[in-house]
Amino acid sequence: MDKLSTLSRFKASCPFLGRTKTSTLRSLCTSTSTRFPSISLLTERATNCPVMGPALTVRSKEIVAGYASMAGNSDIDQIHREKGVNVPADASVEMCPHASAARAAARMADDLTKAAKKDLSSKAAAAAGCPFHKAALENTAKAATVVPHPVPAATASTSASTSAHTSAYNYESFYRDELEKKHKDKSYRYFNNINRLANKFPVAHTAKVEDEVQVWCSNDYLGMGNNPVVLETMHRTLDRYGHGAGGTRNIAGNGALHLGLERELATLHRKDAALVFSSCYVANDATLSTLGSKLPGCVMFSDQSNHASMIQGMRHSGAKRVIFKHNDLEDLENKLKMYPKETPKLIAFESVYSMCGSIGPISEICDLAEKYGALTFLDEVHAVGLYGPRGAGVAEHLDYEAQLAAGDSPDPLPGSVMDRIDIITGTLGKSYGAVGGYIAGSDDFIDMIRSYAPGFIFTTSLPPATVAGAQASIAYQKTYLGDRQLKQVNVREAKRRFAELDIPVVPGPSHILPVLVGDAALAKAASDKLLYDHSIYVQAINYPTVAVGEERLRITVTQRHTVEQINKLVSAVDQVFTDLSINRIKDWKALGGRATVGVPGQEEVVEPIWTKEQLGEKTGTTPKTLRDGEKDVVDPQGVFVARSRFDHLLGSISGPLRSSYQSASASASSSSSVPKALKTGTTPLDLAQTTDIPVAPPKLSAVA
Repeated sequence: MDKLSTLSRFKASCPFLGRTKTSTLRSLCTSTSTRFPSISLLTERATNCPVMGPALTVRSKEIVAGYASMAGNSDIDQIHREKGVNVPADASVEMCPHASAARAAARMADDLTKAAKKDLSSKAAAAAGCPFHKAALENTAKAATVVPHPVPAATASTSASTSAHTSAYNYESFYRDELEKKHKDKSYRYFNNINRLANKFPVAHTAKVEDEVQVWCSNDYLGMGNNPVVLETMHRTLDRYGHGAGGTRNIAGNGALHLGLERELATLHRKDAALVFSSCYVANDATLSTLGSKLPGCVMFSDQSNHASMIQGMRHSGAKRVIFKHNDLEDLENKLKMYPKETPKLIAFESVYSMCGSIGPISEICDLAEKYGALTFLDEVHAVGLYGPRGAGVAEHLDYEAQLAAGDSPDPLPGSVMDRIDIITGTLGKSYGAVGGYIAGSDDFIDMIRSYAPGFIFTTSLPPATVAGAQASIAYQKTYLGDRQLKQVNVREAKRRFAELDIPVVPGPSHILPVLVGDAALAKAASDKLLYDHSIYVQAINYPTVAVGEERLRITVTQRHTVEQINKLVSAVDQVFTDLSINRIKDWKALGGRATVGVPGQEEVVEPIWTKEQLGEKTGTTPKTLRDGEKDVVDPQGVFVARSRFDHLLGSISGPLRSSYQSASASASSSSSVPKALKTGTTPLDLAQTTDIPVAPPKLSAVA
């Protein structure tokens, strides 16, 4: 904040500072340059300025010179002897504040020099509206016109070549113009430096390691990215199989772990087969583009709120695309009936729509698909792991009791909603805390996509440790219901608290908690204020992710957020709404409503899809929200099942969980690079005792 107050004094004299908002300057000050990591984005921009650029260069040289004045080893050794300083044999630069500062200064000077090396044409483009730039360029131009001697022929030829080059299309100017459009309509995306801490979930540190914030917008819905059995599995896999997969699935990258993950996913959805991709964006794009291009005369029907990956896949297919109103069955049917039943058709929609929290009418869409001869393509990205007795998604949840009774059987339940869906697509990167995407369906469908989709064929396979971690996560969540229940409990509590304060939450039956702001600049300001004033990270969601005028803060409540953290969030959001005069529910009502908030006749509270019975309220088994200092539950049966999935590849294992390894120096001195006091067959594993996580014996009567 001190930097900003200093900069504000120069707003009147500097055109750039004068026209740039304080929130933007704050982001530039606190964001590290991706190209020059030792300086901020604001400093990188300043190197282009004819006033600040030279000043920065001079200052960096002065700093380096100051630290370099004692560069000789003999001089330093003599000083150490005189001062009685004993330097350890394994001493490093980081142990000496002066040496580390000198190295940092040298790096900064090097980055400033690189950043200052810009093409003259880019400086000319930057001159618009800046008198300092303009004057500097005029002086440069005058100097260039002074020719004291005749120009040799070779030089003239070179000048002509240079002139021809400078008259070429100005690509850098094009890039800047496109970015300026994003800044003007407030849709420019800012990327905060957030580093989630495995041992402190949901806490992260920012660019400064000592600055910690609470994360309230992560898609790691259940914290499985740091679940101990997942980390243990990944450590074991990394030691046995290394880092990368080694190639595409068809060339050296198709291992037992990949096949095991696909079997796990097929069983999860009770489908014949599944296929894993590098992300669900790729899965949707590759599958829809391949289907649409192969099915003769295919017509694709798309919900108007579908994710960008589905939209792009349909566009890439070249097939005719028909958009129907969001969750509007009447509109969908009117458009379906326009085409003969024998015409190949596909209806693409989602179960949980991530920006508004609505849930698709899955069963009713299946009815229409059967009536008009269409395939159903259901995106369960924001639902897998969170809905259903085993976490298979909303389609499973709609037949909760029957699916629960079926346990982990791979066989479909005829007539169930999940069985009626032809193609299910999901992600490994949200509730399962990993990375990757997948599709599930019939054997022949999966084989066709595997054989034809470029997005699958021509990309490197996911790393073995990532694949193993994902399977362990799925196996654990298929077995343990408590995480899903507690997440829903916490979401309900947060929504209730916001409603009491008249804070506008877009109503919906899912876990999504979108707080309506209604203005792009305000949404960004609210996000910044939460981060810098309250150490709470919630990303602003602007156009084109949501419609203009429906900008929002999308809050993610997990089962690992504590009572105290929820209290802090609610209080902070309330304060920010007051400080920035953001509309509350009563204000939206007065304006006629927006984004289903405050709309006359619209339900203010939508009944959640999870019932009280499913949350265990009637039986008294509802999980309790954690308090600060309390450990989250690690389910022994879930651990047992997840470990057992890898017995044939990694060896059987029992005893306390080890989710992190010893330091590099400790493991290097060990004859074995695997963990201690764990049993993997007859081979002991070597892991630090301090990382033990006691796990009670599993209840073998539970569904495995």
